[in-house]
Amino acid sequence: MATQQSENAPQPAQKQARQPGEQTAMTPEPISIRDDYRGSGKLEGRVALISGGDSGIGRAIALHFAREGASVAIIYLSEEAEDAKETQRLVKAENAECLLLPGDVTSQDFCNQAVKQTVGKFGRLDILVNNAAQQFPKQDATEISEEQLEKTFRTNVFGYMFLAQAAVEHLGDHGCIINTGSITGSRGSSRLVDYSATKGAIQALTYSLASQLIEKGIRVNGVAPGPVWTPLIPATFSKEEVEKFGADTPMKRPAQPSEVAPAYVFLASDDASYINGQFIHVNGGSFMH
Repeated sequence: MATQQSENAPQPAQKQARQPGEQTAMTPEPISIRDDYRGSGKLEGRVALISGGDSGIGRAIALHFAREGASVAIIYLSEEAEDAKETQRLVKAENAECLLLPGDVTSQDFCNQAVKQTVGKFGRLDILVNNAAQQFPKQDATEISEEQLEKTFRTNVFGYMFLAQAAVEHLGDHGCIINTGSITGSRGSSRLVDYSATKGAIQALTYSLASQLIEKGIRVNGVAPGPVWTPLIPATFSKEEVEKFGADTPMKRPAQPSEVAPAYVFLASDDASYINGQFIHVNGGSFMH
């Protein structure tokens, strides 16, 4: 783990064969948490369930939550994922517990079981972070197959809904749900048409759940990142695109996961007790373009 954020120099060209990608195979490896990030007990005694929690933004959230005193359960796709085991090791190094939950969020049965296992392990659930996502770029929207469209929506939207439905009865008063959106949910993307559509749906889902669940004392908010250096990037784009990734932002670089995760800490903590139905946009000033 490093103390410095990424400089403006481009990341080396690189490509991974399949999603969601492996963090350990990236050069340079993303920064999950700064060594000088000091926890202050903001989430002491709380339990969080994080989908896509093995790497990228999800790992960063897990480590920040752990440093703030929370126990975490992480959902990830592959049972053999080394990234998940490394995340568990890093969480334990923060003197926090970490439950590994391999499975596919496109399955409602799995989502129900993931929530059940989390509550069974820790006795409670206070925070749900919906973060798992897939993206498949296409130059032409007519090339998006029915299979791709359904897969993208089932992962990025259905999975969020399934986990929220399962979690509501356990979150109770003062619980919260935090959804990972994207700048593409507001601005769109000519190359990520279906992905952008899911992120727009996540915004509407967040606003709708926030309106409905506040009667139960559950706050629902979201974080909408711009370009972030995660395994999904080399697993999605060509080597040439990876090398230029994030260079079109005012900061001329992508974010590190460590620069995004503190927004989740804020929304999960009592500091955000009067914040509901909102998105924090962590995008390096991209809306200025």
